[in-house]
Amino acid sequence: MIARGCIGAFYAAIPVGCNALIADHVEPQRRARAMASLGAANAVGLVVGPALAALLARHSLSLPFHIMSLLPATAFLVLFFTLKPQALPHSHAPSPVRLNDPRLRRPLLVAFSAMLSVTVSQIIVGFFALDRLHLGPAEAAQAAGIALTTVGVALMLAQVILRQLEWPPLKMIRVGATVSALGFACGSLATTAPWLWACYFVAAAGMGFVFPAFSALAANAMQASEQGATAGSIGAAQGMGAVIGPLAGTLVYALDPRLPFLAVAVLLLLVGLWPMPREQRV
Repeated sequence: MIARGCIGAFYAAIPVGCNALIADHVEPQRRARAMASLGAANAVGLVVGPALAALLARHSLSLPFHIMSLLPATAFLVLFFTLKPQALPHSHAPSPVRLNDPRLRRPLLVAFSAMLSVTVSQIIVGFFALDRLHLGPAEAAQAAGIALTTVGVALMLAQVILRQLEWPPLKMIRVGATVSALGFACGSLATTAPWLWACYFVAAAGMGFVFPAFSALAANAMQASEQGATAGSIGAAQGMGAVIGPLAGTLVYALDPRLPFLAVAVLLLLVGLWPMPREQRV
């Protein structure tokens, strides 16, 4: 438990630092594309990581831990020698950012909603396969694993497509949240494993549009001296969603296995239908 806590504590700084670095060095109109590239790299890890761990576990249950611990150490060495210290590209000292800053209201709520939706879907997929699809324990575990693998593939494909579209962040959120809501709503009706996998693929494809969008939206709304604090605020909103999601998902699941999917679909639909600011409507 202590080791898992340390992993989470240190890993939390990585996406925050990456987003702040992009915000500092990439012009606003290209930030969403840069963050989509970062998201695509994360999605590759979601696909390759479980497969590699399963392959290594055939030899020893502890081997995946030993091998995986070498990857961040290698990444540290690569960054240490390739990412040189750079002066801030602005003349002002970093400024604090309030969580109730009106400029951050939409990005924070979208970040919270997106992460809550993802964690709910992750925590209930195995139980749904048992209770709704009526699979045995082994078959349910396999169905859940395939569903989560399709999530990684969909995220990767969606964010590769985003690099070509170069949509503004608000449009990405509207389209992505609506598509994801459709996927989760259909998932509540799933009666077979392939149906569930297809719904998870659609839902994840929509989330692939949303995740880089709220980071870019937040970065574009703030001043250069506020980018570090802004990235941290977005990370905190995601962390809150990751904490509340599993708790809320299991409580709602106890009422009906379909309710978590439907609740997440309604939440994401509200995010997608949130009116754009008048000056940004097209």
